[in-house]
Amino acid sequence: MLNTSRFHQTILLVIITFNLISTWLHYIDNALFLSRYPGPAWFTSVGVISTVIVMTPVGLLGYWFYTKGRFWSAYFLLALYSITSISSPVHYLFPMVAPMSLKMHSLIWLDGVMGLSLIGFLVWSSFVLKEWRSTLAPN
Repeated sequence: MLNTSRFHQTILLVIITFNLISTWLHYIDNALFLSRYPGPAWFTSVGVISTVIVMTPVGLLGYWFYTKGRFWSAYFLLALYSITSISSPVHYLFPMVAPMSLKMHSLIWLDGVMGLSLIGFLVWSSFVLKEWRSTLAPN
């Protein structure tokens, strides 16, 4: 018999893993080529890297809370973490200083799509499955 809570945890783990990979790739590229990415003047390479370093444990803690059945804490932290990904396309709201490469466009959109997949999971878990109503068996 399929343990549905384990199955949902595995789905979230896959989504979080791809999110982490896409976010780290995009943020590292952004920090290395900061002058080629459109963005506010106050963006710095140190700030970009600091953001991903601070937000990564937020996402991992959200996953941990989810595996422990602490759904509201998990939803809050994972939604907060998703901002690192869904905010990536905001680059397009700023004037381009130099043409962006295909790699830069790809990293921006990959990160944005991964953020949307995480938000999609949160909506599915909270509004469709209503997992917050259940209690997970202790691991």
